[in-house]
Amino acid sequence: METSGASVAATSGRKKQSVADHNVSTLNRLYDAYIFDLDGTIYLGDGLLPGAKRLISELRNRHIPVRFISNNPTKDPVQYAEKLTKLGLPTQVDEVVNSVVATTRWLLENYPTAVVFPIGEAPLIRALENAHIRTSSQADEIDIVIASYDRTFTYEKLQIAFDAIWFHKRARLIATNPDRYCPMVGGRGEPDAASIIAAIEACTSTKCEVVVGKPSSIMLHMTLEGLHVDVKNCAMVGDRLATDIQMARNTGLVSVLVLTGETKVEDLKRLSAQEQPGFVLERIDQVLPSDIWEELGWSKES
Repeated sequence: METSGASVAATSGRKKQSVADHNVSTLNRLYDAYIFDLDGTIYLGDGLLPGAKRLISELRNRHIPVRFISNNPTKDPVQYAEKLTKLGLPTQVDEVVNSVVATTRWLLENYPTAVVFPIGEAPLIRALENAHIRTSSQADEIDIVIASYDRTFTYEKLQIAFDAIWFHKRARLIATNPDRYCPMVGGRGEPDAASIIAAIEACTSTKCEVVVGKPSSIMLHMTLEGLHVDVKNCAMVGDRLATDIQMARNTGLVSVLVLTGETKVEDLKRLSAQEQPGFVLERIDQVLPSDIWEELGWSKES
């Protein structure tokens, strides 16, 4: 549930209009910083979503901090920054936080000498190596098993995790992110880290102790480091209820849902009043209030 400060901010900054039998709200104030999810919010596949380029450019022109955040552990911040730059949104690496860098930093801050077994892909393994975190597939020396999105997941990897946690009774289970699936262009998807977590939990009768990515506050605090802003005056913009919007609700951020990705209007109809996002937008550039649209001469067609 959003804090009272965030709820007041959301209520005072909302205008309603009926779209597809659901109240879609537009904002009428600017916030001190904006955190944007990427896939389904800023872009879909290899194309920017309508309004994304001009929105980010205008926020930067107004010297309002912008950060990008993703649970996807199959890329690192360098790759994300390069992709955004190629799409026409010049982005610095330090403006991007994803579950790879967040997990690595969490380990350094909490278990810097731990031996870890990463069930994940190259960006995660590379990040651990660069941080000088020791990795191993020897079950009797593993302290932490990391469950992540892994398209090379095998029974052998599951056996190592099982032995480290259940047989040797020494390893703890953490995860990069809780997502059930990763959406793909065309409405398809791929099983995500939740499926790896479930497999390990099922055979070991243990529970994942820490999930670093959204909706965890761990990732939020890393994203806002150095900005010196009050979370109640920051907006989280994303397309997923269970991660983007839930993180905002958990931490007091203003929650802004865009209907350009996973969540559809019919999904919102099933939510209670307390579960609703603070704002619901048809497209991302509606993050800017209508008076700024008028000032800039914007329209949905331009």
